Amino acid sequence: MCGVAGFSLLPSSSFPADWSAHSQQLLSHRGPDDSGIYEDPNSGIALVHTRLAIIDASSLGHQPMPSPDGDVMIVFNGEIYNYAYLRLELQSLGYSFRGSSDTEVLLALYLSVRASSRSEPDASELSSFLMRLNGIFSLAIWDKKYGTLVLARDALGVKPLYIKQNSTGFFFASESKVFPQSSSPLDLVSIDRYLSFIWSPGSATPSAAVHKLGPGECLVISRGSIRSSFSWYRLPAARTLTTSAAQITKAESISGVESKLRLAVHRQLVSDVPVGAFLSGGLDSSSVAVFAREQNPELRCFTIEVSGTGDEGFSCDLPYARRVAAHLDLPLEVVQVDAAKMADGLEEMIWQLDEPLADPAPLNVLYISRLAREHGIKVLLSGAGGDDLFTGYRRHLALRSETLWSWLPRAVRIQLRQLTGQLPDSTPFARRLRKAFSGAHLDGDERLVHYFRWIERSDLHALYSSAFRAALGQARAEDPMLDFLAELPKDLPPLDRMLALEQRFFLTDHNLTYTDKMSMAAGVEVRVPFLDLDLVDFAARIPNQYKQRGREGKWVLKKAMEPYLPHDVIYRSKTGFGAPLRHWLRGELRDWLADVLSPVRLRSRGLFDVQAVQSLMVENLAGRVDASYTLFSLACIEIWCRHFIDHSSSPSPSAST
Repeated sequence: MCGVAGFSLLPSSSFPADWSAHSQQLLSHRGPDDSGIYEDPNSGIALVHTRLAIIDASSLGHQPMPSPDGDVMIVFNGEIYNYAYLRLELQSLGYSFRGSSDTEVLLALYLSVRASSRSEPDASELSSFLMRLNGIFSLAIWDKKYGTLVLARDALGVKPLYIKQNSTGFFFASESKVFPQSSSPLDLVSIDRYLSFIWSPGSATPSAAVHKLGPGECLVISRGSIRSSFSWYRLPAARTLTTSAAQITKAESISGVESKLRLAVHRQLVSDVPVGAFLSGGLDSSSVAVFAREQNPELRCFTIEVSGTGDEGFSCDLPYARRVAAHLDLPLEVVQVDAAKMADGLEEMIWQLDEPLADPAPLNVLYISRLAREHGIKVLLSGAGGDDLFTGYRRHLALRSETLWSWLPRAVRIQLRQLTGQLPDSTPFARRLRKAFSGAHLDGDERLVHYFRWIERSDLHALYSSAFRAALGQARAEDPMLDFLAELPKDLPPLDRMLALEQRFFLTDHNLTYTDKMSMAAGVEVRVPFLDLDLVDFAARIPNQYKQRGREGKWVLKKAMEPYLPHDVIYRSKTGFGAPLRHWLRGELRDWLADVLSPVRLRSRGLFDVQAVQSLMVENLAGRVDASYTLFSLACIEIWCRHFIDHSSSPSPSAST
């Protein structure tokens, strides 16, 4: 894992002499082992790399890496798990290798595609090249012969890639902090999305000038402009793989999940440095640990203990993590986190995330990753993705329960929504019941998307300043997800449609974003075996009744793991990888919140209605409403603006482009 950055300038632009070195400095945490810069002023090209050495830690893995003739140059962030197989294939074609890195194999594979093409590799040939890769990556390949810069991101967006186009040219980086944003206007539609969902679906960021390259997307840049843009990967739901689901029996579903997850974990153990694992005590991370132990009996595991979770509906994870570690005879290291440590890390969290994700869970990843690094571990396996493939979130159960009431006339559903909306916010059960019926007045895809909302649109818009509301116009936070669903087969069942949303948006734009940023802040690479594409395709073909079976989510995975894990671990209640935010904002973080969202700060920022926000804080503090995540989201927006717009407390100076 590494950090990458670079640019392709317009012909009329002067070459920024200090940009590369400054970008390298800002990305140094992603690659503390080595760094390099390639610049070609005549072509208007720069490539920047900071290296976290995992495979072939020698100087032969240094990047930017040139082809033997110097005509092609690559920078690459990620891991290619099938690189050894590809290497053998390329050797049979006459390619030789100086070192043993996957980067050199990736470069040779591109050269083989280039050599077999009649001219410059086209979208079809580049797509075939990228489809050969079993791994996670964001990459840039400069081909001097054709004057093209090829940018690509892995199929599910495990590794980030931000892009910016301006009057100077085209810029890219692993983290958007490389780009100065004080001169760019805020993207208020994006801000509305962050506040609606606590993360933002789609390519937009808070800065109108900066976007994210989408998962499975590729760009070809020439002289500072986008020459072509295409998707080289589509999710199984978009490829109608689910139409063959009836061919897979219950026994085949269970055995297939077991064998394909085992293979995925074993593939992702490839490394020249020690590999460890997250172990929360939940099913997903425990399953990964089971199969990793088969190859590495001394696998070191890491977990977290968060104080004060009782009143949030969380169960304590630590006893389960210890039970799994003892069951598998694996060492387990624990980091303790309390409100004080959380408060101390919030400013850093937003800076490292590049985005105002209003979820304290990223700090858990940061603290666990730091603990792992202290123990000499540079690679961690994660259980991320299990819920997104096999179900497991509460909204999946709520969706299944719709059969009990969705047939009711809309007028009755509206009354049901109103009745449950009057329930108090004082207990987790009441909050979940209100949430389950909050979209009862909607139909079809709009109801599906509504499950991802944290706050009703009308309630949220009441917090906005009049200028903010006017700027939004008719834009809706749900639009990227609704547009995506509109492209799926019309007869695709609701659960498959929701899982497609999980995989395309919630996973990519939330979970994988914070997992990458916070682990790399500690110089640790995180791998996600559940997102192996063979397993993703197989999961899509499993009948839905083997995923959400009655009230039992993730049923097929649970059955697959029964021979390996204790029953009480497999069938424990679902718990989030989070923190007791509601408790903290009414207690230990009360003064912090009041300072960040003070009337003076709100009035100066001009985004929100001062009186409305202050009233919401009072109501939340009194327990009359449950607005903790909305208030935290407002605070994260303010902190993001302070770092990236004001630069009042930025840990690093801003770059210039």
